[in-house]
Amino acid sequence: MPDPVSSIPNLGPASEAAFAKAGIHSADEIRELGADESYRRLLLSGNPPHFIGYYVLVMGLQGRPWNDCKDEEKKALRKRFDAIKHSIVGTKEKGRSDLEAALQFFGVVERS
Repeated sequence: MPDPVSSIPNLGPASEAAFAKAGIHSADEIRELGADESYRRLLLSGNPPHFIGYYVLVMGLQGRPWNDCKDEEKKALRKRFDAIKHSIVGTKEKGRSDLEAALQFFGVVERS
């Protein structure tokens, strides 16, 4: 049986549901696709883009705590995030802050 999405550090039940909506049902699929393609598929499935959600995924795939992303590494990830976001036509942030969007991603606050 494949590892659940929530077996990736930093990802829980809300992330698992979001990935399932995007057609990704296991941690193995995420590892095979990589962070960028997995995140792109989340956006294509209707999830709003938010930087924190993206780098939480990247850190988790590296086995690192979500808040371990700092300085130059964070700047480089921001460029990757922006490239993914801009590659998808019609994706916009709907006026939410990165923090609010990340809290929604993790199921802490309700989706609008």
